[in-house]
Amino acid sequence: MPGFASLAMINLDATDPAAQAAFYSGVLGWDVLHSQAEYAMIGDGSTSLGFGRVPGYSGPGWPQETAPKRYHLDFYVDDLDKAEQEALALGATKPDEQPQPDRWRVLLDPEGHPFDICLRS
Repeated sequence: MPGFASLAMINLDATDPAAQAAFYSGVLGWDVLHSQAEYAMIGDGSTSLGFGRVPGYSGPGWPQETAPKRYHLDFYVDDLDKAEQEALALGATKPDEQPQPDRWRVLLDPEGHPFDICLRS
């Protein structure tokens, strides 16, 4: 069944949009298209991620969420260990609890949003 709309982009709340854009630009290899204190955006020419400043915002954390989790992103990778090390070098952190570390890993971006790196199937 065809829809009536198409996805323009995904926008995520942040306390530091420019830093979030730089982090995800490094993760995905996408260009930073816009970067200011209030808003930043990255894209690959067909898809965009935006980051809007929300004063006092904090990520939910994981697995003990201090605020309700609103979303998480999943990324396919070819090598979990290598991808984890690259994400950590960009500023991600790794929670101790890992449900299935041989197939996918939960990491937290610099704002505390959880995201998964998953083996490409």
